[in-house]
Amino acid sequence: MSEFCVKTFLYELESGSLRAAFPGEDGIWLANSGVKEKILTLFRSGKVQVVDTYYIDKAPLLPRKFTVNDQVRLVPFGSSVRSGACVSKGVVIMPPSYINVGAYIGAHSMVDSHVLVGSCAQIGEHVHLSAGVSIGGVLEPVEALPVIIEDHAFIGAGCVITSGFHIKRRAVLGSGVCLSRAIPVYDTVKHQVYYGYVPEGAVVVPGTRSISSFFPDTQLALQCGIILKYRDERTDAQIALEDALR
Repeated sequence: MSEFCVKTFLYELESGSLRAAFPGEDGIWLANSGVKEKILTLFRSGKVQVVDTYYIDKAPLLPRKFTVNDQVRLVPFGSSVRSGACVSKGVVIMPPSYINVGAYIGAHSMVDSHVLVGSCAQIGEHVHLSAGVSIGGVLEPVEALPVIIEDHAFIGAGCVITSGFHIKRRAVLGSGVCLSRAIPVYDTVKHQVYYGYVPEGAVVVPGTRSISSFFPDTQLALQCGIILKYRDERTDAQIALEDALR
């Protein structure tokens, strides 16, 4: 890639006009493999250099610098947003946090302390990522969907979401929920089991599922997600954010 093409590509990612995944007309998300292929090319061709005296990384995937005009609140100290990551207007980033290349953060979302947003993860508008949340990234295989968290979702402290898992609009995850495509989510309201996604407006807490049938003399269990209810006015009141903090 020429220097001009690289700058254009990174600008398109940072502005949000180009994304690693996007919703189709039917609401089903699609991966943009071309974006991930170009990011991998940048890693292969990039040269390691020293940044700000003691940071070392591959150019041009260096930390972004924001201005007041970006309308992003990046609280000092200890956070970093890599080049090629989109951080929309009204986003608040509390330290220390890290947002990797190809990630997308929608307008007015909150990235709290000790949050990792992995490469190409797609975070919607008005999403709250509570302290200690880890959102997995994915560059390979290029056709794989990244983690997707849709608008107005609330992700509780210490949650871990990986393997292209999909959190749909207005869903709420309680503290400590761990989700990947291999972990089932049991719906106690609709009596269904979901793999790979949490339905819209669901309220999920961490749980376990017994596997003692394989070893009768034990009480072994594997983790899972449990939907206790669907979002209502009481839920909204419990997770409401104080506008003054923004």
